[in-house]
Amino acid sequence: MAQTKQNAAAQQSAVIPQAEAFFKKYKKAVIGCLVAVVVVVGGFFAYKYLYQQPREDKAQALLAQGQALAAQQKYDEALKGEGKFPGLLKLINNYSGTDAANAAKAQAGFCYAQQGKYKEAVAQLESFSPAGDNSLTPAALGALANAYAGVGQIDKAIATYQDAAERADNEILSPLFLVKAGELLETQKKYPEAVSVYKSVKEKYPRCQYSVAQQQQDGSVGAAMIDVFIERATK
Repeated sequence: MAQTKQNAAAQQSAVIPQAEAFFKKYKKAVIGCLVAVVVVVGGFFAYKYLYQQPREDKAQALLAQGQALAAQQKYDEALKGEGKFPGLLKLINNYSGTDAANAAKAQAGFCYAQQGKYKEAVAQLESFSPAGDNSLTPAALGALANAYAGVGQIDKAIATYQDAAERADNEILSPLFLVKAGELLETQKKYPEAVSVYKSVKEKYPRCQYSVAQQQQDGSVGAAMIDVFIERATK
């Protein structure tokens, strides 16, 4: 045991001079590397907290103004600006790379769609980057599907509705998107595919508005809307 400790101490004594010699020989290079690391790390935090974060905050404030105008159905003002608000389109260009600019692309797409400008809506909504579980993503995809339908790209609209339904995965939006996909399939006379989509609504979302049996005016209970759709598409 004593011998082992002596050997370890001897090795340590040998290593220290070697390390000192290495440092003396490569002193400038070592110091240069350390300085570079400090500069890179310091630059990253300076960029993030002194530039990017204030920029994001400003963009978010502008986005809120655009959303407020859109909620008032002032779609053109939301897109092109009103008063000191520069508009969503300038927000997108001036604050590219921020989360707010990405969300503004979706909001701009909604505004164009509400004006019946589906080509412009498609351009904005296609440039939107879906982000994880963000609740904006299924809504943006649903709007994109609407816009595709508006410009006659029915196959894209159907696929995008189905993607939106999968991402939403809830009893409100998913059935709505799937029913729209089914209705478009019917316009293409793809009845078996439409029936399959309608049945998926009934199976996956039994408590949604389409799956629950409807109360009639006379107090009787009628068929659920989804059953009506299935019967209609069964040819």
